[in-house]
Amino acid sequence: MRINRVILSVALVVVALVVQVSVLARLQLPGAVPDLVLLTVLGLALVYGHLGGAFVGFGAGLLSDLAPPADHAAGRYALVLCLVGYAAGLAKPDHGRLRSATGPMVVVVCAAIGSTLLYAGVGALVGDTAARHVGLSNLLFTAAVYDLLLAPFTVPLIMAIARRAENDPLADTSSGTGARKGGGIAAGWLSGGTGLSIGNQRGGLRVKAARNRAARAGRIKGVKRL
Repeated sequence: MRINRVILSVALVVVALVVQVSVLARLQLPGAVPDLVLLTVLGLALVYGHLGGAFVGFGAGLLSDLAPPADHAAGRYALVLCLVGYAAGLAKPDHGRLRSATGPMVVVVCAAIGSTLLYAGVGALVGDTAARHVGLSNLLFTAAVYDLLLAPFTVPLIMAIARRAENDPLADTSSGTGARKGGGIAAGWLSGGTGLSIGNQRGGLRVKAARNRAARAGRIKGVKRL
């Protein structure tokens, strides 16, 4: 990964981990805890692709394994997020443009369910049966619901930041406005048929009209000189 991707990924993952541990984990919601780190990995994977998603997922999972109050073996969540990041990166849209919100929502639900199953499966292999006592079906349902509710306010914003850091021209057309207004991002992501395409169409029309006027004025001056 390029150095700017590494720096941005580390910053976003650390912020997400701090918010998750200090805020979301203290809400005492029934079932699972909203996984902001997972959503951060998904947002970056949808921009960086499968290899970048795997690297980001491994690093984010390793930080989660080492951050207190982690009570499981180090490397367990790193393996889970590495696989999830790789799989999510395979769903990276062509040319980086999301045409609909359906695809990302499906990715979020599959990632929430898949990460919970993988985490429980790896725990069963190492002798951790905590998920069995809590109720795996309850964890799967609540994880999917919480992450799906939180995703419209996080995944599009993370994707917009990643694209802007990459100097991606799509950042100015499809996500530039969304990077500044979280509410607009959520509305655009959930609106049917628009997805994350939140480009400033009025600004584009104004620029086009200005260019047409300049070209017309140039032609008129050329005729007068003749």
